Amino acid sequence: MEKYGLLGYPLEHSFSKKFFNRKFESEHIDAEYVNFEIQTIRELKSIVKENPDLNGLNVTLPYKTAVIPLLDDVDKDARLIGAVNVIAFGKGTFGRRKLKGYNSDILGFRQSVEPLLNETHRKALILGTGGAAKAVFQGLKQLGIASTFVSRTMQDFCITYEEISPQTMEKYTVIVNTTPLGMFPHVNDCPNIPYELLTPKHLLYDLLYNPDETLFMQKGKEQGATVKNGLEMLLLQAFASWEIWHRKE
Repeated sequence: MEKYGLLGYPLEHSFSKKFFNRKFESEHIDAEYVNFEIQTIRELKSIVKENPDLNGLNVTLPYKTAVIPLLDDVDKDARLIGAVNVIAFGKGTFGRRKLKGYNSDILGFRQSVEPLLNETHRKALILGTGGAAKAVFQGLKQLGIASTFVSRTMQDFCITYEEISPQTMEKYTVIVNTTPLGMFPHVNDCPNIPYELLTPKHLLYDLLYNPDETLFMQKGKEQGATVKNGLEMLLLQAFASWEIWHRKE
């Protein structure tokens, strides 16, 4: 039996375990997916040693960046954004396994948002500056859309929420929330943008998927904007993980 798993902490609400085990059962794949809830990323070495049947891993918070120094190789896109959420196992020297890191956030987001784009979508605001925001930046770049990060504090290559003007809202017709604002149970929270300046030309994409419709999305719909949550992106990321694990390199 093949084994796959998820590294992170905490993992009690893991999407991946349920998704993959249902996939294995419905497609009659002789495999299992388990959670490795670890207190420190240094435990990865023991996990690999104690699970010789392990064929691939997903990585979630808080280890997407911390895992990189423990890998033998890192894909170009993952290195670019400084975060890994998929680890593929290959053959290394002297019988040891080679671990290579990838990031499926870029592909998942790009495939999910692309069908919603039209000729009016040329510039985007990315709310947040973390690893997910950097993945969104790369995904939009691959689609020919220029992006600007929005931060609560002054940072290089960012604007602050207070600097979002009517002119900004007119030019930037794609707005992506990569922050946790609005995630259950804090459903009455949302990013501080001028929602009254949204129009039917705007596209609001929220990486959150619990609740199905965040306050960020609700406020966008009230102004006629197109809105979408991150559930499809999550599914596309899972599909990409499976492909990466079975890619012949």
